Amino acid sequence: MKHPTEKELTALREKYPTGTIVKLISMNDVQSPPVGTIGEVTLIDDMGSVHVHWQNGSTLALIPDVDSWEILKKP
Repeated sequence: MKHPTEKELTALREKYPTGTIVKLISMNDVQSPPVGTIGEVTLIDDMGSVHVHWQNGSTLALIPDVDSWEILKKP
């Protein structure tokens, strides 16, 4: 995975601010929450991973260009 530029990180943080509610469409991880799980974005780290507190208790991060999700509500 390539390290995102500052411009890319800024764009991600603007698109998915803390408190954004997302719904999982697909995640390439055996420990992923079930498809359709809803969660709240907690932060975007310096690698561009979208950290989410999922309703099932998981805190697995979303990886842009690998995982799929949709925004349900912005803060």
